Order: sequence, then structure tokens, then C-alpha cells
Amino acid sequence: MVLTALRGGVAFLTRLPVGGGEREWDAFRTTPVTFPLVGYLVGALAALPFSLLSAVPQPGTVAALYLATLYLVTGITHADGLADIGDAAVVHGDAERRFDVLKDSQTGVGGALVLVLSVVALALGAFGVATATANPVVAFRIIVAAEVGAKAGMALLVCLGNPPHEGLGSAVVGENDAAGLLPVAAAVLPALIAAPPSATPALVCALLSGPAVALLVRRWARGAVGGVSGDTLGATNELGRAVALHAGVVAWTLF
Repeated sequence: MVLTALRGGVAFLTRLPVGGGEREWDAFRTTPVTFPLVGYLVGALAALPFSLLSAVPQPGTVAALYLATLYLVTGITHADGLADIGDAAVVHGDAERRFDVLKDSQTGVGGALVLVLSVVALALGAFGVATATANPVVAFRIIVAAEVGAKAGMALLVCLGNPPHEGLGSAVVGENDAAGLLPVAAAVLPALIAAPPSATPALVCALLSGPAVALLVRRWARGAVGGVSGDTLGATNELGRAVALHAGVVAWTLF
């Protein structure tokens, strides 16, 4: 069951050609633990450029390669969700008015601004990881932890959120409850296994950032758009990842 769900998760959360049909999709949408498990795969692939830290003297180049690899693997579906949330966030009106904006396929000023700020923050976070750690192994692990944490944040919303309407998001959110959080919590722990003591605070902060962002997004979404939608999940992933990188860098620097 988990392997079937994992295949469905990879098919849904990435652009990797793993196939998958209705059976895999149904298994994935009812197995929240799949989110952080896919995070390990995405994080490991996206972190590959950081293995070049010892050979490439330019952290900016490593950060650029990270961004390119990340979006090559994941696509822009989640980024599109963030843009939609950005448009809804700047709308003056009630939840129904913001929901109408969410359904609009065109990206407005609010969405464009949030998306640009998110990508810039992500790039600066990756640059910070490369320059602050100067260690390929530590940098690799922070990148993976950030991705796992971001995906754990999505799983948290899936388990605790209420869908505001029928759609792709409700097919996931409406099928799960708080009982799914325990396997999710267990799934993030391997990111800390055999970590150097000096890197543990950075990894913990990176892992916790995604769920923390998810709780904030959930609180906003409940009042602003009536609940957790697919766009909300995508926005949580993008924001959680960027915050996690910065939290990891800050923790590495301070502790």
C-alpha cells in the first residue's frame, strides 16, 4: 500500500516519469505520510549541486543550479498555487470574493509579487546554505531537511484542514484526519539520523519550519478563503521550503 501511495505521490508532486494511475492516486491521497517520503527524494535530487561545493568556488552558481534542478524535478504547479494565493491575499472583500480570485487562471500583481519574492528568498536561502556551511555534506542535509519539512507542512494541512470547495485539493484534504500526523512525524525523523552534532540545530529548525508555516497558512486560509485548497497546499510547500533554508542557515550560524 505504501509503495503504491509513494508512486502516486511521486507522480503528483514531481515531474519524474514514474507512471501511475487511479489506483496510485487513490493510495496517495489517503496516505499523508507519502508527502515527507517524497520530500526525501526531491530534496536529495535538488541538493545534488551542493556536492560541488568543494570544486566550484562560486556559491551563487551552486544556488542557481539548485533552483534549476528543483523546478526541473517538481515543475511549477506549487508555485502557481502560491501565485493564486498571493492574488487572493490582496483582494479587499469577503472569503467568497477571494475564492473567486483563486479560480481565476490569470496571475495578478499580488500573485506575481509573492512569487518573485518567494523565488528570491529561496535563491538567497540556497546561497546562504552554500556560503555559511562551506561543507557539502552539511549543505546537502539542510537542503533535504528543508524539503522534507516543507512536505510535512503539506501533510499537516491535509490532516487538519477542511476543504472550502470540491476540487483537487478536497480529494486529498477531505480524506484524512489528525490520526495521519503520527506517521508523518515518524517519517521526518530519519533526516536527523547520524547528523553531526554541530548540524543538528540547523536540521531541526529546517524540519520544523514547514509545519510552522503550514499552521500560519491554515489560520489565514480558514478566515480568508474558507479552508484548505490545492492552492493553499502549493503555497505552503513553496513558503515552507524558503523559510526552512533561512532557518537552517540562521541556526547553523548561531549554534
